[in-house]
Amino acid sequence: MEINIESLVAKLHSKEAFLSLEISPSLSSRLDVEFINELKSLKGVDGFVCTDSPLARFKPSSILSSIKFQNALQKPVICTLSMRDRNSLALCGDILAANEMGLRAFLTLTGDSIKNGDCVGAKGVFEDNSLKLGAIIDGLNNGIAVNGKPLKEPIERIYNFQVINSYANNLQSLKHKIRKKLSSNRLSALFTQPVYSLEGAEFLLKSLEEINAEYELDCALVLGFFPVMSYKIALFLRDKLPGVYIPDTWVDKLHTAHAKGIVEEQKVGLEMSLSLFESLKKLHNKFHFMSANKPSLLEYFRI
Repeated sequence: MEINIESLVAKLHSKEAFLSLEISPSLSSRLDVEFINELKSLKGVDGFVCTDSPLARFKPSSILSSIKFQNALQKPVICTLSMRDRNSLALCGDILAANEMGLRAFLTLTGDSIKNGDCVGAKGVFEDNSLKLGAIIDGLNNGIAVNGKPLKEPIERIYNFQVINSYANNLQSLKHKIRKKLSSNRLSALFTQPVYSLEGAEFLLKSLEEINAEYELDCALVLGFFPVMSYKIALFLRDKLPGVYIPDTWVDKLHTAHAKGIVEEQKVGLEMSLSLFESLKKLHNKFHFMSANKPSLLEYFRI
């Protein structure tokens, strides 16, 4: 069965609701059969986004894992790819070779700092940022490799997605970053970091609408959503994840609930997350769900 990435992209740009789910390969050479079966049972998921060693913590190859996930799930997989670990020669070669295997969608990132990771002695490459990776994809779509030479034959079109922060002290700096991304690369959509503010989501949607009109583009926005089910997660999002803002009220409520036990902690976290999600749904209908490989949480969040 051929994976139709075009149908996913078309839905992103339609008025229909859209839902993608973040997944990460386990520390194994093989896919987890139980996890695959759980993913297959999910309803309403249009596609998956396979991570690329997030926080610079070791995981199997995102490209090879994405191909395996896509074959196993028979649904489109967007492969996360960063400039952190490979130079442009290696990245262009990987993307080109993956094209024949049916992997044609990439979420391109600069990548997390290697100092945050768990591989002592590893060195970051960071030849450039995500815009360079986007330019490599644009070149391949135009029949030109990273060395400037023409490809022997055309490729199947590659779709490029990028990430935008959901918060900044100066909101206008977010708008500037959106403009820079859209003016530099041909993007199918921007995925946001987890959103915990209705006002922030409104600003991002309005900014993208204005910039799309300015450049005569049709880039979609996908709101990132990560349910906060524990005090520990709230602290991580507040202190360790740049470009994300979680309200102090959430942290305080989860801290109080944590003292009462895990059941109360999860209950409070789910209630706050659901309330925000219902508000966001009235504003927008395209979401990227993150759950730290706990897809069963999706049963509470329907679009």
